[in-house]
Amino acid sequence: MLLNFIYPPVCGICGKINKKRLCTKCKNRLKKYEIDEIVDFRSDSTKHFDYQIKPFLYKDIIRTKILDYKFNEHAYLYETFEKMILNNKKIYGFLKNYDIILYVPMYRLSKWKRGYNQTELIARKIAKTLGIEFVKNNLVKTKNTKKQSTLTKLERKNNIKNAFKITDSKAIYNKNVILFDDIYTTGSTVNECSRIIKIAGAKSIAVLTIAVD
Repeated sequence: MLLNFIYPPVCGICGKINKKRLCTKCKNRLKKYEIDEIVDFRSDSTKHFDYQIKPFLYKDIIRTKILDYKFNEHAYLYETFEKMILNNKKIYGFLKNYDIILYVPMYRLSKWKRGYNQTELIARKIAKTLGIEFVKNNLVKTKNTKKQSTLTKLERKNNIKNAFKITDSKAIYNKNVILFDDIYTTGSTVNECSRIIKIAGAKSIAVLTIAVD
């Protein structure tokens, strides 16, 4: 593509030209931040999702790159993050069993200011690689809430309550759903989203993030 001559693909970690968006050296560099866990929450009545997939720790270079992606207009990093997640064979194999992927939405004004939803870009790429359905604008945010990072655990739960809705229940009814977000801290946001998704009839939900704080 002509675009690749103007803006050649690079490894999102080191910035060197790399068609795969993640070079071998940086892939190995990231291993010390790997969690590589799939946690079963089906017996936990406080969780509305069934599984949590934990690829990486939210620290050092991973934290820096996520912040660049979200706040410094480094939208191209979505391809590197997708590679980081799906290069893990255990995680890839687990996610292949799912039917569709949803993503945690932004309030429309916030998305307009940033220019893109960081979770949407990665979720779309993950869906393409896995060969599953990407569902856009079904889970929507209806309230302009305070930033979760500024609140306590209890405040986060109350802040996000009833802030989301499903626009088309038929698209997720009886489906195994991946819910993607960028960071898992207290889990308040993905738990509330999962509650709404389960009410709409989802069969099961796996929460997937880049990193866990």
